[in-house]
Amino acid sequence: MYYGTLADPITSLEQARAAGRLQARLKVLTHPSLLVVDEIGYLPIIRTGAMLFLRLITHRYEHASTVLTSNKGFEEWGEVFGDDVMAAALIDRLVHHCHLVTIRGNSYRMRQHTELWQVLHAPPEPETASRRRRSVRQEVPTT
Repeated sequence: MYYGTLADPITSLEQARAAGRLQARLKVLTHPSLLVVDEIGYLPIIRTGAMLFLRLITHRYEHASTVLTSNKGFEEWGEVFGDDVMAAALIDRLVHHCHLVTIRGNSYRMRQHTELWQVLHAPPEPETASRRRRSVRQEVPTT
């Protein structure tokens, strides 16, 4: 298994290409039975990076499982990858034998922050009559 954000395999492929070892790196990234690529659409991708990622997916197509996560819909992938045609080719390979899982709702990380915010900003508890009497007694100066 290989896990990384979209930037990880792209950076790896760009470095391998610069060193003249692109084919060897593609073979390494094609080998894992499961490739998990997280955060597609979080950071912009330059055209060469998008082309390298398409090559990777093409090499893995129908040979190994790939899981991708994104907060962007497929209709936005042309913008993410900087090219509508390349995004369409990528999507075509991905959805051919796939299971799409759409998760709606708030991030589980944000849920904890929301609960904390609600506790910190909750209205004060209303005072009871006995509490008010004690407060008044404590405020009355003694002589």
